[in-house]
Amino acid sequence: MDIQKKEITDFGSQLLENEESGQSILCLSVIGEIEGHEELSGQSKTTKYEHLLPLLVRAQEDRTIDGLFLLINTVGGDCSCGLALAEMIASVTKPVASLIIGDSHSIGVPVSVAADRTFIAPTATMIIHPVRLNGTVIGAPQTFEYFRLIQDRILDFISGHSGADKEKLEAMMMKKGIMARDIGTILVGKEAVDAGLADEVGGMDSALLWLHQQCKKKK
Repeated sequence: MDIQKKEITDFGSQLLENEESGQSILCLSVIGEIEGHEELSGQSKTTKYEHLLPLLVRAQEDRTIDGLFLLINTVGGDCSCGLALAEMIASVTKPVASLIIGDSHSIGVPVSVAADRTFIAPTATMIIHPVRLNGTVIGAPQTFEYFRLIQDRILDFISGHSGADKEKLEAMMMKKGIMARDIGTILVGKEAVDAGLADEVGGMDSALLWLHQQCKKKK
């Protein structure tokens, strides 16, 4: 197996080299559940954040890489690790585009808006909902305060890297949803753009066109 095939198989990444423009774009995928400090079931489709971190460093430090393209279809996952990924993406100084092709739920939202420009497919969705917990609750007041702090960090990041207002985001987060036992807001395609969470409805063609244009300007 050659290096490129191994990168796709192991990390969901590929270096795209455009002969016409002479530009190199690093493509990374964020799919399934964002796996954090605990390893998930072998049957679960996951994105391991420890795999993406060094790839993001490579995108920043490798002079042969002109830009970064993120393909996103995630149900969310570990809040701490997802936010760490978002901070890393936001700190890349080269042009970064993200394209939501299926879903960008929960902690996937900060990862999506961390790019310089966020594209969303017409039928793709973004979901804003409160932080949830699996496992043992030690104390209700302490747990509530911890959740509030995490939610504030997430809301601050999203509002700081998108056109969405923090108060409106919080209202969407706490809104009663379409599912009887759930709360939050589901935004489809243009609705996410209207809410300020995505910049443009589009697909791979428009996202890559914008990215190549920005790389050309950067050079």
